Amino acid sequence: MANVVKSVLVKAPVGEVYEFWRNFENFPRFMENIESIRVTGADESHWESKGPLGKTIAWDAKTTSVQENKKIAWQSTGGTIETHGAVTFEEVGSDQTKVTVGLEYTVPGGILGEAVAKLFSNPETQLEEDLNRFKNVAEGADWKSMTSGAPAVGEGSYTNSASSAQRSDVKGDVVGSGSGATEDGATRSTDS
Repeated sequence: MANVVKSVLVKAPVGEVYEFWRNFENFPRFMENIESIRVTGADESHWESKGPLGKTIAWDAKTTSVQENKKIAWQSTGGTIETHGAVTFEEVGSDQTKVTVGLEYTVPGGILGEAVAKLFSNPETQLEEDLNRFKNVAEGADWKSMTSGAPAVGEGSYTNSASSAQRSDVKGDVVGSGSGATEDGATRSTDS
């Protein structure tokens, strides 16, 4: 099983950052490879990601821990990818939040596994870029409209309609990085 941990500082209050992240359907807005997320139950969701050769990679996930303004953890429950992890939120000032994402994943064997492995060929860079896009969204002018009245887990779905070029045209700085280690309980997230 491989793992990666990355953090980013966001100039926004911890409550707003948490509420935006808590709505998983926001993820395609800043995660380049995520095509759609559909919430299927109170703590369950169905994820679809870009795969090689135009194929879609799909899996289901269960939210295993929710600690308001502090942590959201998940674990896959079926599909192509086995993954678990967490995102933690730390207030580092009245309007600044440190967001740390830790994830662990295992790709399947065989030809499908080779294709999925190519998708995750550089997970540290991918996570860093996704967090920089999140920072850009969180610090952007549209942030307030996206956080007010946003549906919580269990409501609706969202499909990524932005092009890769639109999503990758962001700038920001990821603070801290690492691979193979845990940070603030971000990995091994099935523990509350």
